[in-house]
Amino acid sequence: MTFLLIISILLLLLITSTPISIALGMTVLVFLLGFSSFSFDTVNIISQRLFTGLESFAIMAVPFFVLSGQFLIDGKIASRIIRFANNLVGWMPGGMAMASVLACAFFATISGSSPATVMAIGSVMLPAMVKAGYPKRFGVGVITTSGSLGILIPPSIVMIIYAVATSESAGKLFIAGIVPGALLAIIMMGLVFIQAKRHGFPTQPKPTAKEFWDSLKDAWGGLFLVVIIIGGIYGGIFTPTEAAAVAAVYAFLAAMFFYGDLKWKDVPKVLLKAANTSAMLLYIITNAILFSFLLTSEQIPQAMSSWVLAQNLEPWMFLLVVNLALLAAGQFMEPSSIVLILAPLFLPIAKSLGIDPIHLGIIMVVNMEIGMIHPPVGLNLFVASHLAKMGLTEVSLATLPWVGFMLLYLILITYVPAISLWLPNLLYR
Repeated sequence: MTFLLIISILLLLLITSTPISIALGMTVLVFLLGFSSFSFDTVNIISQRLFTGLESFAIMAVPFFVLSGQFLIDGKIASRIIRFANNLVGWMPGGMAMASVLACAFFATISGSSPATVMAIGSVMLPAMVKAGYPKRFGVGVITTSGSLGILIPPSIVMIIYAVATSESAGKLFIAGIVPGALLAIIMMGLVFIQAKRHGFPTQPKPTAKEFWDSLKDAWGGLFLVVIIIGGIYGGIFTPTEAAAVAAVYAFLAAMFFYGDLKWKDVPKVLLKAANTSAMLLYIITNAILFSFLLTSEQIPQAMSSWVLAQNLEPWMFLLVVNLALLAAGQFMEPSSIVLILAPLFLPIAKSLGIDPIHLGIIMVVNMEIGMIHPPVGLNLFVASHLAKMGLTEVSLATLPWVGFMLLYLILITYVPAISLWLPNLLYR
């Protein structure tokens, strides 16, 4: 009953259009003031939690990855990655759309954010696809969906938040995301290829060997960042948080000196954009941690775990419930809040049922990908709507077939754990 009361307060605030970050904090205050024994000690605890909630070393990775992504976008490194991807697969049937998927996968390896991936790749590839003769709705669906790779292919801000919420290894999560991310990109490209053959979408001339190698040499400075991040973490050179800091410095040096597209006068604008995005994310994280503290103090995770175990649910049934809960939450909350609130609730139950925490993390990330591409609060939809100059409803309809495909992919990831666990089990013996 306590859990239902807390959720009811949160939903009531959300229905009144209260921003999710404020709604989380207000839910805690309303419950403590109206439905629990209130004292000045409680005020002190809330104050401490608000300021100490961000004292996790892992959370520092969030602003660093945001900053590195902003340097990559403003430094025009994304356009070089797009050119390489286009030369790699653009000559195939539906090649420009396939190149969009591949470019999103490449950019995901250095950004960690889905909306940033949609913005960086979509701003170039969407007009190019329309100009080449692709249906605009098809192009919007491809860009919006493939941009969601930004949080599945490491580095991923959502994975970092899951690690913070559950005390699991962010490095192991990064490794676990490689195979599911690559598989999803390959399947998406295959679907584009089938649609291109069926509808006769245009192809491009095959690049010469010189054009291909020139594009690779031009893009390697940006793509090398993934070698630094994943290689550094797995090689034990630095932690994921330190890798994020290194990524930010590398992205700055590459954009400023290696390529020279970023000027000193542009740096304050880049820093301000990154600061705005980071502040928004960190404010949500702070209030979500406070909300999670409330649930823990009321012993809701323990009660839920005991109740689920008493129902004698099989692991597959529990995972079905997890997916339904995450998909429902994705209707009205953004990924960071969902992970911070629900991961601590699901994890104890998952462990008691023998479900690997890393596998659960990848399942949550794929659910968050789906949440990014369906209304009413899918962040990728808003970015794509802005880029395509289309209404949100039209963009949602363009993405609808891809949502169905993503649900099928979610079933595959959920019930074939080897896809997520094979590589980390191989590397972390």
